[in-house]
Amino acid sequence: MEKQSFFSGRRERKITEFLFLVPTVVAFIMVIIIPFIIGIYYSFTDWDGVNAAKNVVGLVNYKTIFTEPAFLHAFLVTLEFTVLNVIAVNVVAFLMALLVTSQVKGRNLYRAGFFVPNLIGGIVLGSIWQFIFASILPAVGKSLGIAGLSASLITNAKTVVGAMVTVNTWQYAGYIMMIYVASIQGISQQVMEAASVDGATYWVRVRKILIPLMANAFTISLFLTLTNSFKMYDVNLALTNGGPVAMFMKTPVQASELLALNIYNTAFKYSKMAQGQAKAVIFFIVLVVVSLIQVSVNKSKEVEM
Repeated sequence: MEKQSFFSGRRERKITEFLFLVPTVVAFIMVIIIPFIIGIYYSFTDWDGVNAAKNVVGLVNYKTIFTEPAFLHAFLVTLEFTVLNVIAVNVVAFLMALLVTSQVKGRNLYRAGFFVPNLIGGIVLGSIWQFIFASILPAVGKSLGIAGLSASLITNAKTVVGAMVTVNTWQYAGYIMMIYVASIQGISQQVMEAASVDGATYWVRVRKILIPLMANAFTISLFLTLTNSFKMYDVNLALTNGGPVAMFMKTPVQASELLALNIYNTAFKYSKMAQGQAKAVIFFIVLVVVSLIQVSVNKSKEVEM
């Protein structure tokens, strides 16, 4: 009788857990899976977003976007922005984590202050920094005689990507910092103290002990930063709206238009829904492949460490 009641209770728990899981699974299928499958179908049609798709055009949309200078340029700019942003965010976040976990006075205040920018929405953030780049920094540059700051950085095709990296680092580094802080606090201080007694300097302890023991935190942080950089839309829209104009393949293109903004403009600004959907499919595949490569490489590094 006891065995029957035990197995009966376990069965009831599984049924209860399944019933709690069903609404989430159904919502995920309805909101994510089904629209994604429909979107793949639409990418092979002549759908215009208003009328139902009438004709299946095969790979025409995909062939078109790979010969489109604006899309190719957006792809390259997104790669450039992603590489710079991943490096900048993680370096700044790691240095801030070292600061707020040290014995410096007011470290809790610093921790809160570094995290606050992450609470600002992307549209508001872009508008604030647009004012800073357009008015404040040029005024400072002119008063101090700094030629590089005398003009807005977001109106120059050579500096606009760096400006976007600066803004995103200012916003996102505080969030990534908290991941590093949690990892550092999970490391036994006895290990660091023993290395200090043996004569290891602070930076040697960081490089030889702290960083290897934080390998899992680096994997998570790099993944989050990588996906965030690839999917960047709101700050790109509010800060530059893709501008300024630059030349690429003898064609005028938007110098700072990232992939997400290019997809949106294709679908809604130029009313090319099927072509925009084809770009979204390519975007999804690239993001998945890059993310899987990054995670697998970092996981292998964790094993080595």
